[in-house]
Amino acid sequence: MILASENPLVPEASELIFGTIAFLIVLILVGWKLVPQIQKTLAERTDAIEGGLKRAEAAQDEAKETLAQYHAQLAEARKEAARLREEAREEGAQIKAEITEQAQAEARRIVESAHAQIEADRQQALQSLRAEIGTLSVELAGKVVGESLEDSARQSRVVDRFLEELEGRASTREQITS
Repeated sequence: MILASENPLVPEASELIFGTIAFLIVLILVGWKLVPQIQKTLAERTDAIEGGLKRAEAAQDEAKETLAQYHAQLAEARKEAARLREEAREEGAQIKAEITEQAQAEARRIVESAHAQIEADRQQALQSLRAEIGTLSVELAGKVVGESLEDSARQSRVVDRFLEELEGRASTREQITS
């Protein structure tokens, strides 16, 4: 057998006992003072990590909920915008129709006014022409007949008869050309 003094790897008995006692003292001190601190720190870290995870999950859930609300609001805003566009189109079409109707009414009024003015001018021209023809007819008839036609009733009858004859001839010509 090999003795301890002869083998450098095997410690002496006193060193072995002293080392074992010192190890046990360090082990007891570490278990008594350090292990509770380490466990406490580990528990705090565990709580912090688990709390952080829970907070992260809550934040993620809140973010998902906010995103869903955002999408719902966005969809609602799009529907509202589409509704407003449609209302604007309808209102524009209505305004266009009203403006067109007003323009057509104004055009009809202008045309009717122009027709009325033309008719009034025509009547005035006819009356002026009748008076002028009457005066010329009376003068001519006075020269042809050789007597004065100064009596207004006589003048009127002569002028009316003359104009009736002219209108009769004009209508006959129109019927012939038609």
